[in-house]
Amino acid sequence: MKKTFITLLAIVSAFVAQAQNELKNQPMQPLPHQVEDLELIDLFGKPTSTLPMWGEKNLLIFYVDPDKHRQNHEFTVEMEENKRAAGDNIYGFGIVNLKDSWYPVPDGFVRALCRKRTEKNGATIITDPDHTVAKKWGLGDCNNYFIIMIVSKEGELVYCHKGEYTEAEKEEFYRIVNKYR
Repeated sequence: MKKTFITLLAIVSAFVAQAQNELKNQPMQPLPHQVEDLELIDLFGKPTSTLPMWGEKNLLIFYVDPDKHRQNHEFTVEMEENKRAAGDNIYGFGIVNLKDSWYPVPDGFVRALCRKRTEKNGATIITDPDHTVAKKWGLGDCNNYFIIMIVSKEGELVYCHKGEYTEAEKEEFYRIVNKYR
């Protein structure tokens, strides 16, 4: 029994490592570039027919590796408090990058955690179980990143930042998001 469990764990670990390396050597496409609407998975495990507000508003998207969900916590709290990224023409939501999670838990468990959180704050969160966003939008490697993107109403990815923000990068973000609020 113990040997079977260890063998199973080794197989799962190898599968996860292979999945995470899938985009490792692919560079991100230069910005801006056109992107398409996507079908992802909602928090109940059902396919979405479209991204929220696609083509109706500019989108502020938080694409998050669950292992790094706190990577830009202070910055996102700052954004929420100062409302410098809010406006009638922009809609913000999160996409959880399930494929890059190192957590050995089923996707359904992560979705359940997200549902609990959205009950408290009313945020919109959907999930990406297989790198759909990274592959179809040319983002390259997204493992271990909290990514913030802006997609225009016209479907153009105009901004993408991976990882922690410096103060100068925060000001650059606010300068760009002002055009789309």
